[in-house]
Amino acid sequence: MIWFKDYKAEELKGFITHENIVDNLGIEFFDVGPDYVKVRMPVDKRTHQIHGILHGGATCVLAESAGSFASLMVIDPTKYYAVGSQLLANHLRPVSDGFVTATCTPIHLGRRKHVWDIPVHADNGKLIAKCELTCMVTDKG
Repeated sequence: MIWFKDYKAEELKGFITHENIVDNLGIEFFDVGPDYVKVRMPVDKRTHQIHGILHGGATCVLAESAGSFASLMVIDPTKYYAVGSQLLANHLRPVSDGFVTATCTPIHLGRRKHVWDIPVHADNGKLIAKCELTCMVTDKG
């Protein structure tokens, strides 16, 4: 297990301490394994672009949320912050409804830098985006 403690998906809601973009877009953390976290987001009017398909920026919010939370889960959150510093995203195919799911697994877990692989799939299992997030780990206070 790579996590700082044995997290359950329900506990991740505690990381969201006030209304923010994660809450506003309906992003949900629904599965935590020994080395992955799965996060989903509805594809609806909140996440559509003008053509009625998933906005690439919403996909990026999903991926960065998954990776940032994963980095928080690796470190001691009482001593460190983890923040996204670089996001790469390849948008591969459109989706207009249902949910998209990001599965976040580590590529590199260093003392000050984490790199995450984050493929995003539609309900039908098709890959709609391939993302990679780098997070920087910094001391609190």
